[in-house]
Amino acid sequence: MVRQVGHARIPAGTGRREIAAYQAKTKVEATDVGTFLAAVDPPARQQEARRLVQLFGEVSGFAPRIWGSSMVGFGRYAYRYASGHSGISLATGFAPRKAELSLYILPGYQDYGALLADLGPHRLGKACLYLRRLDGVNEAVLRRLIRRGLDDLSALWPVTAE
Repeated sequence: MVRQVGHARIPAGTGRREIAAYQAKTKVEATDVGTFLAAVDPPARQQEARRLVQLFGEVSGFAPRIWGSSMVGFGRYAYRYASGHSGISLATGFAPRKAELSLYILPGYQDYGALLADLGPHRLGKACLYLRRLDGVNEAVLRRLIRRGLDDLSALWPVTAE
């Protein structure tokens, strides 16, 4: 059995001290964004990733940074829960996966039903929006989703460029 504590999946029965020892696995990397994008395959996914870098940058006002091994993030926020668990995470971004594009609109999709209804083909995870392809998606709605996610996140924790 596993439980979610912040961004970490913790085995049930794990004590407070052990929970405090969990470190965020996803951190900003020194990888150059251009180098990362050049390695995205297939070429059609690479074009979509380049378009998303432009779109997220325009909406967020933040420069792209590579988080972990496969996420392009824009901005970051520091969080601390009542449990004492804390960390730093990307504020918004995406991962150009082979099967789908994974978009991270934090803190989730509560009350985003009207926007999502107009987005186009997608599916939802807890804090991920999955798109098989970027074409067919209403880009104006996607821009509003990104902006609203950043605004909602900013109401909880300060969002910064670095």
